[in-house]
This record gives sequence, structure tokens and C-alpha cells, in this order.
Amino acid sequence: MLENTLHFETAKSEQISAYARRMSDELGDIGYYALPDIGEHESLERIKKKYKTKQNVVLIGVGGSSLGAKAISNMLGLEIIFIDNLDESVIKGALAKISLENSVFIIPSKSGTTIETISIYKVLLAHFKPKDFSSFIFITDEGSPLENYAKSVGGKLFFIPKNVGGRFSVLSNCGLVPLALAGADIKAILEGAKAMKEQFLEQNDPLILQKAHHYATHPNAKINVLFSYDSRLKAFNEWYIQLWAESLGKRRGYKRMGLTPVGLVGSADQHSFLQLIMDGPKDKSVTFLKVAAKNEITVPDIKLEFLNSCDFTNNLSVSFIQNSQSTATLQALKSENISVDEITLSRLDEWHAGALIYYYELLTSACGVMLGVNTYDQPGVELGKMLLKKMLSTK
Repeated sequence: MLENTLHFETAKSEQISAYARRMSDELGDIGYYALPDIGEHESLERIKKKYKTKQNVVLIGVGGSSLGAKAISNMLGLEIIFIDNLDESVIKGALAKISLENSVFIIPSKSGTTIETISIYKVLLAHFKPKDFSSFIFITDEGSPLENYAKSVGGKLFFIPKNVGGRFSVLSNCGLVPLALAGADIKAILEGAKAMKEQFLEQNDPLILQKAHHYATHPNAKINVLFSYDSRLKAFNEWYIQLWAESLGKRRGYKRMGLTPVGLVGSADQHSFLQLIMDGPKDKSVTFLKVAAKNEITVPDIKLEFLNSCDFTNNLSVSFIQNSQSTATLQALKSENISVDEITLSRLDEWHAGALIYYYELLTSACGVMLGVNTYDQPGVELGKMLLKKMLSTK
């Protein structure tokens, strides 16, 4: 299961009930709420069989089109090649690993005109010169320019629901298609998300709303640190950063709103960022995210001359030591009156991946409601897109 423990003062129940009603009012308009109930796993099983001879799953996409799939694939140890940055070194590195015959190519773009995605796709076309597009899968909004293109070349086509934004699209075809082709159990992912949905919306669990209320109202919780104590969660941190920053960094009238995300990996980042949290400005909250100890690797009972001060870890499992570091760091921050909470996953599998993704989507929506911003648009990035197009069109 997914257990979350809050170590800070919570709001009164009547406040939380009012916010719960406001979130319920969004249900008909915001499409990601319904994704766990859509039976996509049945059609995706057929796609998995169709491309089972392909050795490489290659995803060409940026931002919300790739970060969610990358987060879950890294949690599960799946092999997907991501070309997710308009960077020559990334493109060259991917091309060195793949061939046209042994790969299935996935091109996701909600708008169908994402400049980075289409530019990288053109590079691949020039490199491989395909005559048959049956191994190319396009994922987009119905009615988009990319849909028209996919039909013109005979590529396989999947749609993203119109009311599902890119950064909330991981549980739609955008994330599920590449994950299915890489071997994930899609049904289990959706079941985990559905369990989290039921806990929040049907069982009226107030925990997410309590946490969001603290973030939105507490003056010392404007920088939100996700401290993940498992390297398989590093890509999840990256997904969380986009989800949090692009959803909550908005203007409300003339006032600038937002909560700044930071993603860390323990225990490595205890040796970099922790000092700032402990003794720097008290403007941060910290969530400790960890997986129950596996106890598969034990530190040998070896005593080394001059290094006997390290012997206290002998005969202990590596994962137990890592989780103990998380607990000790949490207690240290708590002693400094820093807002902390802890999420523990009993294991890292498809069910828990789906539950964790949906938990953070709900938390982001709740923070948006309490900050009074539109969680689902991104007006701040549009100006840069228009200026880039103008600059490059004159070359």
C-alpha cells in the first residue's frame, strides 16, 4: 500500500470539507480524474502482441509527452529509449542504439505541433528513410495536424482525451502505449490509480487536502522538496517538478502565485542539499518518499584497519540503512520545526506506480484550488514559443 504520514499541524475539518466540494465541482471538466476507469488495457494488450518482435521501444517526445512514461518505466526497470530533448548528443546517442527494422517508434504530441518533437522526428525520417510506417505510432488530440499526418502515411494512431492536459496524461494513451510495449502490466497501473481515486473521492480521505492546505497557507512551505530514497524514483522526481511548476506557477490577477518544486535522491543528496534545508532559510517543506526495505544485499561483517568507526553498518541490509537515513533525516528536520511528511510504498510495482502518480495529480489539483489558480493551463510558456517561431522563421 501507499502510506502517508503528516508531521505538521492540520486544518479544521470544516475548511477541508469546503475545499473537497470545490474539487468535486471540477470532476466533469478535468479529464484525468476519469482515466483509471477507462479500459485501455484491453486494446493495449493487442498492440503489445502486434509489436512483440521489436527489440526497441523508442519514444520521441518532450515534457508531459515523455516525463510520465519515463517516471514509471524507471520505477519498473523497463527498457524504453527516450529522445526527449532537442539536443544533438541525445539524438546521436539514440540513433547509435536503434535500427528501423528492430524498433517501434512512438511520437506523442497533444497539440500535434510540438516543435521539438516534430523536429526530432524529421531527423529520424532523414536518417532511416522509411517506406513503410507501420512501426510508427502517433499519439495526439483528435482533429490535430498530427492525426492528419499519421493517416496520410499509414501510421498507427492513438488519441488523448481533449480534456486531459499533457502533464496529466501519463495514465492516458500518452503514457500507457509506450509502457505497454515495454512490458508493463497496464491493468495493474490503472488499478493502483483507481484505488487512490476511490480513497480520495469516495472514502473522503482528507489527507491530500490537509497537505495541500498546509502548502498553500503556511508561509514557510513555498519551496516543496521531494526527497526520494530510491534511485528508481529519480525520473519520478523530474515528472513531479514539471507537474508542480507548470501547474501552480501562475498569476492570480496582479499577484504571482506558486510553489517551487525541488527533487532530490537520498542518500546521495544528503551530501549536497541537506545543509541548506537544515540551516538555510526556513521556506521549505520536505516529503520523504521511500520503498520498504528489500533486504537483498547485506554489508559484510568486514573490519578494516583505521575504519572501525564505520563498523556499525556491518550485517545490516543496504536498503535498511538507506531507509534509516531517511528516518533520521526526517527527525532532524522535524527538530528544526521544518514541515515534513513521509510516503512509504510497500513495494515498487505497477500498482504502486499508478497509485503514486494519481496521488500527486490529486495533490497538485488540490493545491491549485487552494491557491486560486487555473491548474491546467500554461500561459507563461506560450510567449517563448511565439518568439522562437518568429526568430527562426526569419532565418
